[in-house]
Amino acid sequence: MNENGPANERHVREMREEAFALETDAERSGDPKERRRLQQRVKQMEFDCEQESMMAAGDIYPAP
Repeated sequence: MNENGPANERHVREMREEAFALETDAERSGDPKERRRLQQRVKQMEFDCEQESMMAAGDIYPAP
């Protein structure tokens, strides 16, 4: 783990919480376009969280 371990973990946790909140908003949205937009944003955030989590753990390295 790198020297920013706890800070990275906190950042990833905050991103996951935000993604969960957006997912809830998407479920409640009555507008299909807004729902799709929010769902796409949630998918991207989940992907970003996974990438950051793996980078923090040393499982992957960012592309140059």
